[in-house]
Amino acid sequence: MNLLFNTPEFIIFFIFVLVIISALKFRKFQHLFLVGASYFFFYISNNFLISLLIYSTLLDFYLGKAIFNTKDKSKKKLLLIISLAGNLGLLGFFKYVNFMIAEVNGIAEYFGMSQIDHLEIILPIGISFYTFQSISYTIDIYREKLTPSNSFWEFALFVSFFPQLVAGPILRASHFLPQLREKLTKENIASRLRTITIHHTSLRFGITLMTIGFFKKMFFADNIAPMVNEIFSNPIGLESFSVIIGAIGFGVQIYCDFSGYSDIAIGAAIILGFHIPMNFNKPYFATSPVDFWRRWHISLSTWLRDYLYIPLGGNRKADCRKYANVFTVMIIGGLWHGASWNFLIWGALHGGYLVIYKFLVKKIPYLEDSELLKSKKAKIVSIIVTQYFVFLAWLTFRVEDINALPYVMYKYLVWDFAIDSTIEIISHNKLPIVLIIGFFILNYISYKKDLTKKLSELKSKYWILILITILTLILLFYDPFPEEFIYFRF
Repeated sequence: MNLLFNTPEFIIFFIFVLVIISALKFRKFQHLFLVGASYFFFYISNNFLISLLIYSTLLDFYLGKAIFNTKDKSKKKLLLIISLAGNLGLLGFFKYVNFMIAEVNGIAEYFGMSQIDHLEIILPIGISFYTFQSISYTIDIYREKLTPSNSFWEFALFVSFFPQLVAGPILRASHFLPQLREKLTKENIASRLRTITIHHTSLRFGITLMTIGFFKKMFFADNIAPMVNEIFSNPIGLESFSVIIGAIGFGVQIYCDFSGYSDIAIGAAIILGFHIPMNFNKPYFATSPVDFWRRWHISLSTWLRDYLYIPLGGNRKADCRKYANVFTVMIIGGLWHGASWNFLIWGALHGGYLVIYKFLVKKIPYLEDSELLKSKKAKIVSIIVTQYFVFLAWLTFRVEDINALPYVMYKYLVWDFAIDSTIEIISHNKLPIVLIIGFFILNYISYKKDLTKKLSELKSKYWILILITILTLILLFYDPFPEEFIYFRF
């Protein structure tokens, strides 16, 4: 059985959840059922690794209460360290131990020493997401920004809420827990807490958002993926056009894949009566590296800002220290994605982009203050330049062979077009290239007008017609062996 979002089984599972939720009369019972449904969802994906989710939940629930009830500052700090060590230690073991063994073996081989066997480790789906989620809970309690939950089941639902459990967005307890504690209005006093009710408006908007998410993943991402896979299967010898179209294709693929997942997660949560923060906001229309990170994977970038960058000193330090903090945070953000030099390079590139941009703006205020540079033409140039370097960085994600990466990046930066190869790439990949063009057109329209909101507000007959059209396109181009969601690897 498979409950991943892009499967019929998930639709059946989600409808079943909605039916049961609607039948239950008390909010507490609804919460308990959602915890059970979330654990079932996770178990189907990870089997025995569900024990790790239980471990994180138990650890931080009790440590959170202990931190709150302790008056001694040193003891508070010790308890927080235990929480961080317990969570990050688990994350580090599953994600990074084999990477460290490989590096040690490389050194050992150089000196002719014996090597360490790799461990048979299965990376638990979603561990990067629910670990960060759980950590934020104990940190916020330590900072006295949050009171701990008195209900274990309430906290368990926060950690395991199935729509965003395995690939985000990363929730904050300060945002989610109050939704579980929402009091009744005077007109509705049947129970202490308001029950989850499936409203027409939320149902309609949620279905719209989920449909768009399926469209991004199953129509765009999955049909662009074969071209990208073919281009980068053996990248040595590629000419520039192949590299550039491959980079653009992967950029569109990873965006549609991950933002599609986020749309489905947010839409499902809305239908269930919960609000999950936005995770993407037209990142390919960013006008600077700073603007890009305000728009891409927002739940991660804000988490890194609040729990890493600011504690390091943030903008309060001298320029050199500030730039070092930015670079350090982006390196860690890169390594968060996985144990690979590719991710470290990706983080270093984005760290470099941010440092260079901040330095230039500091030294040349004209770059931000000039009316000329705020013009429409200047904005277009800013978008093109920003995205050129964003897509360059995507190469480090997609080119798995670290030895081939310098060649590919060189071809991206130093153009070497070959007409015959260009024509061959286009002729063999008509559909993916058309989809890439179509994506940017639709993305531009959505940038100007909120298509999701506009679509959900249409008259019912037009709304249904458009949804049927979208679903028809998905079915017509459906891959019976679809690509897994990229962010399941992280």
